[in-house]
Amino acid sequence: MSSKRGRPRHPDVLTPAEWRVVDAVRHGMSNRQIATRRGISVDAVKFHVANALLKLGLQRRADLRTWRGVPADSALRQGVLEMTRTTVQLGAIGQISRPVRDITAAVEWYGKVLGLPHLYTFGDLAFFDCGGTRLFLSATEESQANAEPSVLYFRVDDIQTAYDDLRARGVEFENAPHLIHKHESGVEEWMAFFPDPDGHLLAIMAQVPPE
Repeated sequence: MSSKRGRPRHPDVLTPAEWRVVDAVRHGMSNRQIATRRGISVDAVKFHVANALLKLGLQRRADLRTWRGVPADSALRQGVLEMTRTTVQLGAIGQISRPVRDITAAVEWYGKVLGLPHLYTFGDLAFFDCGGTRLFLSATEESQANAEPSVLYFRVDDIQTAYDDLRARGVEFENAPHLIHKHESGVEEWMAFFPDPDGHLLAIMAQVPPE
């Protein structure tokens, strides 16, 4: 009697590795940036992108930026918020980003000199609490003077509804809502970015708790 060999079919449309790469693409990262952040080769990133495009029936890498997919095991897809659809209202500013040249020096200064509570650091990214608003520091080769203005991240309860309603108002998003990070607690961070009339980035963000 013969038996089937090979890996069993993954229960989701994409594998976990493909989801991580696709979310990074939707976040606007290049293949090289993804490879560096994930600790894999550029060829591996290209392999995952090609597989994702084939599975999703998309033609180009750029098509992933506006693809609305959500992982099968995501709290966002499970609908744990059970929100009643209403006209979107942007909430308080949940996060402000600021580019820095030296992340180690910046963490030392913002934490020990200014005394801001340090939340966590991931490689060249660091986060501090400013009385409930999160300060996001990211290392960049650009000087502070030449860098883009700080990005304002507005909290929303239901990011999919907010995305649809803002698009209906004429907002042109750079990408679809996508998973940024999943904390050890299971809380998921979802974001989507859009420019203001001057071309400066803004974002909507939602923290989706597990069931």
